[in-house]
Amino acid sequence: MSAPSRLELDVAGRSHQIVVGEGLLDDLGAQVPLPLHARRALVVTQPPLVAHGHAPRVADALRTAGLDVRVHEVPDGEGAKAPDVLAGLWGVCADWPLGRDDLIVAVGGGVVGDLAGFLAATWMRGVALVQVPTTLLAMVDAAIGGKTGINLPQGKNLVGAFHQPLAVAADPAVLATLPERLRVEGAAEILKAGLLADATLVERLERDPDGVRRGDAGLLHALILRAAAIKVDVVGADEREAGERAHLNLGHTFGHVLETLTGYGTFLHGEAVAVGLVVALEVGVELGRTPRTLADRTRTCLAALGLPTAVPALERAAVHATMARDKKARDGVRMVLLDDIGRPVLAPVGAATLDTVLDRLAGDAR
Repeated sequence: MSAPSRLELDVAGRSHQIVVGEGLLDDLGAQVPLPLHARRALVVTQPPLVAHGHAPRVADALRTAGLDVRVHEVPDGEGAKAPDVLAGLWGVCADWPLGRDDLIVAVGGGVVGDLAGFLAATWMRGVALVQVPTTLLAMVDAAIGGKTGINLPQGKNLVGAFHQPLAVAADPAVLATLPERLRVEGAAEILKAGLLADATLVERLERDPDGVRRGDAGLLHALILRAAAIKVDVVGADEREAGERAHLNLGHTFGHVLETLTGYGTFLHGEAVAVGLVVALEVGVELGRTPRTLADRTRTCLAALGLPTAVPALERAAVHATMARDKKARDGVRMVLLDDIGRPVLAPVGAATLDTVLDRLAGDAR
């Protein structure tokens, strides 16, 4: 394979690489560092990744590197991020047993990365983790930055930990095996990154949404590198979300509400973020912060990418209650808004303002 592209993420004096390149799955042991004294590696994945051969390829590469490898499948979909699934994985680790010097490898999308990452953070008070994202969304966002966690019925990602991986290995070639819906959802996170920090990235999505939809390999490689670089810069400056990193939640406050209230799986995460971006920018317009032209551009770009922009009818009391449990909530609901591209701000949003925006969006959908 050709030499992969590499980004360096340095947090609290510890650095690791985000490696992007075709063929990485078959050469994982040579392209990313493995723990010096590791004897065993638990690959956590989901059935489609086994069926497509991605998880077995990773397992074979780790065996070639000299490790004893077991592949454990968790249920497909967001429902895998559940306490009972995590408890089952703890049992797998205990029965083997997986030692403190050993390795957990997440092969899959954001669900697997979050779940396996939290397993690595909690087993033996923390063991080594390698993230092998296989969706566009995970490559540009979920696998980068060390956030791990599981869901509760009351909300998404309410239980979790920060646990940085040894490396993130993204192989864009696997995206060709995804259905268009799974490939396209990650474009919402790329657009978010552009809105936060790079007008050129926004324009590139606007110019060629069809290239993303059909899975143009060269385009996706370039988009992954740029969006990942934006997240690397933010996380490197603020690992624990004390300030700037909170801006990465643009579109997520309402997006998480949507996922929680419609049942995990009705909307893919990237689809919920797309709707959340529409809501966030419209809230910004309502508050006199966001230019109307930017809100309209965002909605047009999302639609061209094949992402949802309509806001479904939700019971308002449930919306406000769920938002109040958001991790950014402090003396009321706060949302990431945009004064313009590259100018995010975390601002308080009153219930009346949100209701006005949701009413207007519901009217637009009719």
